[in-house]
Amino acid sequence: MAGPEKAYLRSESGVEIRCLFNPAELTIAKANSWKPSEAKGRNAPEMRFQGGQSGTLSLNLMLDTTDTGTDVAVHTNALLDLMKVDENLAGSDPQTNSARPPWVKFHWGKLHSFKAIVERMQVKFTYFASDGMPLRAKAELLLRQYHDEEIRPLQNPTSHTPTLHSVHRVVRGETLDRIAASHYADPSRWRLIAEANGVVDPLAVPAGSLLVIPELPVRRRG
Repeated sequence: MAGPEKAYLRSESGVEIRCLFNPAELTIAKANSWKPSEAKGRNAPEMRFQGGQSGTLSLNLMLDTTDTGTDVAVHTNALLDLMKVDENLAGSDPQTNSARPPWVKFHWGKLHSFKAIVERMQVKFTYFASDGMPLRAKAELLLRQYHDEEIRPLQNPTSHTPTLHSVHRVVRGETLDRIAASHYADPSRWRLIAEANGVVDPLAVPAGSLLVIPELPVRRRG
């Protein structure tokens, strides 16, 4: 059984960066500028629309290579490269020293976010091997709208509902029913976790494995 669809970033220059784990949350923000007119003799001024401001998409990514023992900096460096100036992009002019970093798009299944620049990024290393090699990191990204383009609603790529996911690291002796009891207070929900991770034997999940824990589907009335 196939695992969950993995999210990725694709840059203007064609570079594709796959997320090791799908983000648990995505936050879109949008603001408009309004200017009050004079309000002499009135309780409140009439607001006049000036224009829209760039929308933003913020997300946190977990990067973990403890299962392979490889350097997680390979993945963090790929993200940081998105903020480097690329002289091969359109509009660059070495004679005037004009160049810029690439714009990017965030993809997750059928989700294609708006074209954006990476305005801010923060990488925090949280776990290291005995020789000091980083094995785990968290990356916080803020993507800001590049130009006037429709900002589409964010949906789960498989269910088309705003269902989010978290991640669980299996400890020795844990089984899927125990994990389901911990996250859902219902051990019978283990099949939901098994399907999301392509697990064949729910009683033999290796310790140290990272499992996607889907949120329970929302039941609608009527």
